[in-house]
Amino acid sequence: MKVAFCTQDMQHVDAHFGWAKNIVIYEVNKAGYTMAETCQFGGSMFEDGNEDKLVPKLDALADCAIVYLSAIGASAAARVVAKKIHPVKVEATDTITALLDKLVVTINGNPPPWLRKALAKGEEQEFDFEDEEA
Repeated sequence: MKVAFCTQDMQHVDAHFGWAKNIVIYEVNKAGYTMAETCQFGGSMFEDGNEDKLVPKLDALADCAIVYLSAIGASAAARVVAKKIHPVKVEATDTITALLDKLVVTINGNPPPWLRKALAKGEEQEFDFEDEEA
């Protein structure tokens, strides 16, 4: 599954979703994680009420199951959730690698229902129709 992190310094989850200069995206699975891409944003990110600033960020998260952030506004949160992406608010002191390590441990243990659902988002579901009875 793909997991995104809102960051200013590329090391910590230290950015409000709407104000993030960067979103770093990782591919995460039971074996570990690898960086997939970095998205950089400019322009008038600090302008409250400017919903257009969210469009490129929402597009960048299109394949993501989870986004870690330090804060998010109500309307932005609603738009993220509507795209079936789970926002996770964390302290700005949390490093991206520490959160990734913790996520891998959780995936390999007993993940909560929301995380099992997020993991399933990235997997193609297979149906065996021959086992069904008419």
